[in-house]
Amino acid sequence: MNLFDTVRNALRTQHYAYRTEKTYMYWIKQYVRFLKPVHPRDAGSDGVKRFLTHLAVDRHVSATTQNQALAALLFLYKLYGIELGNLDIVRAKKSTWLPSVLTHEEYTHITMHGSGVISPLDADPPQQRGIKRTVAVES
Repeated sequence: MNLFDTVRNALRTQHYAYRTEKTYMYWIKQYVRFLKPVHPRDAGSDGVKRFLTHLAVDRHVSATTQNQALAALLFLYKLYGIELGNLDIVRAKKSTWLPSVLTHEEYTHITMHGSGVISPLDADPPQQRGIKRTVAVES
């Protein structure tokens, strides 16, 4: 049985969600391609550090994406019984964007004095949906 079959069987045996299985398999395949001729078992924590740093520095992935890749690799090495220890890696920058949500008064003002076009947003009270400013203003 090859590496990918072993990982897939372990994920299914441990009842991981199908989407998690797909994501972990994707990141493990990317990791194997990154290592090229070296088997992940032989690369150890040095290979993981280089791969995760590559994701942050060269591919400019988000912190969440880097964390997904890390989780997949931790699962892989846990399967092999290899302890990775402290990984000193370059972390991707976390997003500083926060969505702004309309207050009830802003929502009422927009719907009463807006363009006069009735949108699907008008069907429910805003506190049940968490309407974003950009969505309501554009409609």
